[in-house]
Amino acid sequence: MEFNIDIIREDFPILKSTVHNRRLAYLDNAATTQKPVSVIESMDRVYRETNSNIHRGVHYLSDLTTRQYEDARETVRRFINARHDHEIIFTGGTTSGINLAAFSLGEKYVNKDDEIIISALEHHANIVPWQMLCERKKARLRIIPINDDGELITAEYEKLFSDRTRLVSLTHVANSIGTVNPVREMIAFAHERGVPVIIDGAQAVQHGKVDVQDLDADMYIFSGHKMYGPTGIGVLYGKESLLEDIPPYQTGGEMVDQVTFEKTTFNRLPFKFEAGTPNYIGAIGLGAALEYLEKTGLEEIAAYEKDLLEYATRRLSSVRGLHIFGNARNKISVISFVLEDIHPYDAGMVIDKFGIAVRTGTHCAQPVMDRFGIRGTIRASMAMYNTREEVDRLCEAIEKVKEMFG
Repeated sequence: MEFNIDIIREDFPILKSTVHNRRLAYLDNAATTQKPVSVIESMDRVYRETNSNIHRGVHYLSDLTTRQYEDARETVRRFINARHDHEIIFTGGTTSGINLAAFSLGEKYVNKDDEIIISALEHHANIVPWQMLCERKKARLRIIPINDDGELITAEYEKLFSDRTRLVSLTHVANSIGTVNPVREMIAFAHERGVPVIIDGAQAVQHGKVDVQDLDADMYIFSGHKMYGPTGIGVLYGKESLLEDIPPYQTGGEMVDQVTFEKTTFNRLPFKFEAGTPNYIGAIGLGAALEYLEKTGLEEIAAYEKDLLEYATRRLSSVRGLHIFGNARNKISVISFVLEDIHPYDAGMVIDKFGIAVRTGTHCAQPVMDRFGIRGTIRASMAMYNTREEVDRLCEAIEKVKEMFG
């Protein structure tokens, strides 16, 4: 379909609101995205018309809501081209998905003196769970360095492998500076050495087509709220053979098969990893978000955002005293920058007075900031509903910041 920015903006009610008596310009999409009417209404409809706990009841409402939940799982499978719907595990988000991976994979594959590879571009959610695993198992992390443009040094990645390497966990796209990593090639390299790879896709799936079979990712993890869906819901895709092989993470109801005081056996996939009552309304909302993305067109979204990124990079680069961090050859619509002698928090608070939402600080990626020797950045992260006019307003607000603090 034709990408019509005016029609798309009409689908997002919050974009009509004002902040400090100015029209909202929301440029904090890497933190969370706004929601289209179709997502809001899908969740509202469940609460109003069909709400009932799933998979347990024999009554009409339970059956109806269960089918909606499983339909959402099938929508996710189609969206990322997984082979089976039971390879789709609903989680609470990316963080809970990575914690699941770190625990279950670690229990099965990691022992004393083993090694796990991550990169210097990770956000904390893809660092801390692996650190905890290493502490528990007496294993160690090995870190892929980055260059001055914020790109992974793949030659160094290859040197990190040893006969003790058990796992690799990489972000597909860096939340702090927008770098798109060459994960397909990095997965292939790891697989040649028999090492499984987990991909954190939280900042990737909303910006273009992701095909987990083409990537050959062993696990691919992402959140609903960063791709126009609700909070509190996420997805862990895992290859069937891998999910069958590893132990469950959280335990409780629904994930069990038989329970006696002597022994418990576990349910089949995907329920083995979905303990307790899942966020079924969140899953239904996520399904609606993915249908919205498919209807809009992932290729069209990627092309529009690429054009917007190029425009914003040109405009911001022309601002005297503004320095952009992250100039990777392949990046998504995130621009992270600093203003000379002005603290990012001070700048962000003034920019807010112009009705513009940007993020300031370390973006839960302190090692990235340490690599560049800075205390944080101002981050403008753009989505399919942002415009060139909003970029122009950001540049005008930055000039005002410079006037105030210069």
